[in-house]
Amino acid sequence: MLSRVADSIYWVSRYIERSENIARFIDVNLRLALDLPPGTGEQWEPLVLITADLPLFNQHYDVPNQANIIEFLTFDEDNPNSIARCLAASRDNARSVREAISSEVWEQLNRFYHLFRTAQFRSLVATDPYTFFSRIRQESLLFAGIVDATMSHDEGWHFARLGRQLERADKTSRMLDVKYFLLLPAVSDVGTPLDDLQWSALLRSASALEAFRKRYGRISPKRVAEFLLLDRYFPRSIRHCLLEAQDSLRILSDSSAGNFANSAEQRLGRLTSSFNYAAVSEIISSGLHQFLDSFQRDLNEAGDAIFATFFARRPDFDPGGRLWQIQAAAAQSQS
Repeated sequence: MLSRVADSIYWVSRYIERSENIARFIDVNLRLALDLPPGTGEQWEPLVLITADLPLFNQHYDVPNQANIIEFLTFDEDNPNSIARCLAASRDNARSVREAISSEVWEQLNRFYHLFRTAQFRSLVATDPYTFFSRIRQESLLFAGIVDATMSHDEGWHFARLGRQLERADKTSRMLDVKYFLLLPAVSDVGTPLDDLQWSALLRSASALEAFRKRYGRISPKRVAEFLLLDRYFPRSIRHCLLEAQDSLRILSDSSAGNFANSAEQRLGRLTSSFNYAAVSEIISSGLHQFLDSFQRDLNEAGDAIFATFFARRPDFDPGGRLWQIQAAAAQSQS
């Protein structure tokens, strides 16, 4: 497969996953705001911390309130990680490789893009934001399902899967990091109903509350961290995402288990192994923030190695143009 085609399919999947994550974060925070006790204050700034876009937000907005952050994360064309920009970039990538994706995948993405741009749908943000963000989530999940159901599980599908899983792992780590260090207003709130509300909101942000309840029942910070970090079977846990990404990377590299054929496999394999043999008690005792910060750096390095191995252009290739500008800005803001 041409590197240009592989690169575009990878980013199509990654951008749609990012859109779905942002919509889910906002929807959960809207519902959390209804449950918080009076005087707690708004907790919208952590959403731009999760997406690593706070410096950019501060350049354009004065106050990190609900209206400004929803506008920034949903519609702002100056934010390369807004839903509007992600959908546009995903559609542009898909349009350039239509011969490599199924017609159903293109039709769903094109329909999703045009739905988002209609004035009637956008007006739901003010009148019925729950329906608005729920619909974005549904369209994103439908896209992922159509990719799995209508594309041959060949190289193109594995690049789509690789992008989706790396994006999920990154966002799960950022959510967990923000919760542990930024959401609680005071140490005295630990163990209170407010704390329970926020841990429940964190699990909802990963679509994990129901699965967690079935596994553990009562919510505790240590169990939540263990579930989102190390669970082998939950599809948004970091370990599960890394295992899925590693499986696709091994197939793309045509290497056997226990071996690696390139630096991308080597870096991702090391990172996955660190989760396979980790214990949550050791992670917490040595510092969850430090662990997650190190993970995000390692994940970025694995992403760089994937680019160098599969997507890097020839020296005489001119990397100008809209897609490269969008994707470079998005990658930089996530690092």
